[in-house]
Amino acid sequence: MDSTSILAAMSFDANGLVPAIAQQHDTGEVLMMAWMNRESVAETLATGRVCYFSRSRGKLWRKGESSGQQQRLVELRLDCDGDTVLLLVDQQGVACHTGRRDCFYRAARDGALVEIADPLVSPEALYGHNH
Repeated sequence: MDSTSILAAMSFDANGLVPAIAQQHDTGEVLMMAWMNRESVAETLATGRVCYFSRSRGKLWRKGESSGQQQRLVELRLDCDGDTVLLLVDQQGVACHTGRRDCFYRAARDGALVEIADPLVSPEALYGHNH
């Protein structure tokens, strides 16, 4: 798929990044938020495997490259301003590096943050070390 027209419609920030929200395509579950740059968007569209840009590592991050928990792209959507991406994905396994299905496992309840989901797999099992 030629990504030229899609990239032209996108508004990247001063760092060349755009926020990307990953949502499970069939359940609507919001899995995670990460960042993408032009190269990661182009790779995602070309391969069908979601690729992000890791700000902490300063390089492309192919989801699941170290954990095996890959995301297959079902559809890429752009918001009205072109400055946020919604990725409808098929998530294999867990999306969060903590071993939870999604990254949004803490809820503000009664003035405190409460964990509302337990890990499904340990980070050690995902990455082979303490992450």
